[in-house]
Amino acid sequence: MQNKIHIRKGDTVFVNTGEYKGQQGRVLEVIRKSKKAIVEGINLVSKHTKPNAKSPQGGILKKEAPVHISNLMLVDPSTGHPTRIGKKLIKDRLVRYSKKSGEEIK
Repeated sequence: MQNKIHIRKGDTVFVNTGEYKGQQGRVLEVIRKSKKAIVEGINLVSKHTKPNAKSPQGGILKKEAPVHISNLMLVDPSTGHPTRIGKKLIKDRLVRYSKKSGEEIK
């Protein structure tokens, strides 16, 4: 069974619900198995780390935690507002398009 997800890595998304409601960010990673996405600057958690080669000082680091994709909406590149996504065939190629403006999303 394939998990159909409407957002991809690099997309700009709008957060619908939760602590970060109303904010926008860029998708860094999509986790298809759990239907979640990691969004830049959204859902920050504190991670306690020991000193290591990567962070010689150690301490508390702020890191993005995954957000369920049902709480995210893609931002229409032409209008800058959140929009729903549709898929249609154009020249034997399946493309995503904005339901608000009807424009193709690359």
